[in-house]
Amino acid sequence: MTPPALDLFRHVFQPGAAPDAPLLLLLHGTGGDERDLLPLGPMIAPGAALLSPLGRVRENGMPRWFRRLAEGVFDQQDLRARVHELADWLDVACAHYEAPRGRVIACGFSNGANTAAAMLLLRPGALAGAILMAPMVPFEPEAPVDLGGTAVLIAAGRADTMIPAGHPERLQAILERCGAAVEMAWSGAGHTIAPEHVSARTWTCVSGRSAGRNARIGRQLAAITAWCTGGPSGRA
Repeated sequence: MTPPALDLFRHVFQPGAAPDAPLLLLLHGTGGDERDLLPLGPMIAPGAALLSPLGRVRENGMPRWFRRLAEGVFDQQDLRARVHELADWLDVACAHYEAPRGRVIACGFSNGANTAAAMLLLRPGALAGAILMAPMVPFEPEAPVDLGGTAVLIAAGRADTMIPAGHPERLQAILERCGAAVEMAWSGAGHTIAPEHVSARTWTCVSGRSAGRNARIGRQLAAITAWCTGGPSGRA
C-alpha cells in the first residue's frame, strides 16, 4: 500500500523542546479546526511536540473525522476507513518531522476523542496513550485487542447532555478489558473542556511521570481556566 502524502491532512506542527519530546496528537471536535486545541498543548505537557491535523469530513460545512448517520449514530464503515487513514498518515508525519513514533499521545475532544478511542481499538500500538475528553463508545471490538502498557484518561462531564448516559463508563470498561490503564476524571461541566480536564494530573495519568516532576504544569492552572472559559465549548 502506498503511504499517504503529508499534505493529505491540513495540519500544524510545532516541534518539542527536545528531539525525544513526546508528541501530542490534537484532534478537534465537530466544527473545530487544526488550531482549535493548540493552546492546550503547553498547558498539558510543556515541551511536548504538537501535531494538529484538520478532519477531512464535512457535515453541513463543519469539519469532522468521520461521517455519522444521525446524532450519536456513527457510520461504522467510514469510521474504520478514516481512522486507518489517519493512523497511516501519522506514521508519515512522524517520519517527516522526526518525531518519536513510540511516544505519541492523542488528545481529543468529542468527535476527536471518539476518533482517538477508535484508533486505540483499531490500531493498537499506534498511540502510547490518550486523553479522551467528552467521548462516546465508537464501537464494541469484535476481537480481543492488546492495549497493555497504554495509559488512557477519560474526562467526562456529569452535565453533558450530548453524550448518552453510561458511555464514558462503557468505554472505560472496554479499554480496561483490552489491558489499558484507564483513569476516569469527572467534572460538573457539560459538553465542553473543563479546567479539571486539563490539570497537572492529566499529563501525569498518561505520561507515567510523578506529580512532583510535573508540578510546573499545575502552576499553569490559571491559564487553563482562562482558556477553557473562552475555548471550544459546544463543539461536539
